[in-house]
Amino acid sequence: MADSLKINGHLLTLLKGDITDMEFESFVFYASHDLRLGAGFGNAIAVRGGQSIQAELDKIGKKNTCDVVISKAGKLKAKAILHAVGPRFKEPDTEVKLEKTIINAMKLGEDNNLKQIAFPPMGAGFYAIPLDTCAKVMMKTLKEYLGGESSVQEVIICANDNREYQAFKPYFL
Repeated sequence: MADSLKINGHLLTLLKGDITDMEFESFVFYASHDLRLGAGFGNAIAVRGGQSIQAELDKIGKKNTCDVVISKAGKLKAKAILHAVGPRFKEPDTEVKLEKTIINAMKLGEDNNLKQIAFPPMGAGFYAIPLDTCAKVMMKTLKEYLGGESSVQEVIICANDNREYQAFKPYFL
């Protein structure tokens, strides 16, 4: 299951699957401020990718909301992970901070010569950002970003299930 849009020569794709188990050049992980790989996808990254990822993050230390750092992906199929510390639901200026976090992830990807970046529905899981808000902000931000000059060739939104997929699908019609 996949849908795609062409934007200024870039590809924006929506697909369904486990972001930690797919063959992407890089993917974004919605990280906590302490960069600890905890429950959910964080646990999947730690278990599947190995201890080297957390060891690399431990050297970086705590980050602020909207900060994004990069690590290698250990034994995962991806080459790199962009750890994005996004806002939590009901935090002041959630949408503005979410947009800034997405832009910072794209810029860090460009700075590291990444051509493909996969995003989960940012903050819609553990951090409780409503899925409709997440989809609206992500699509607006990514369309605007890809409409400009970017060395990233493909951005993928990787929905974990049908509920997430259906929230983004209207933006691909």
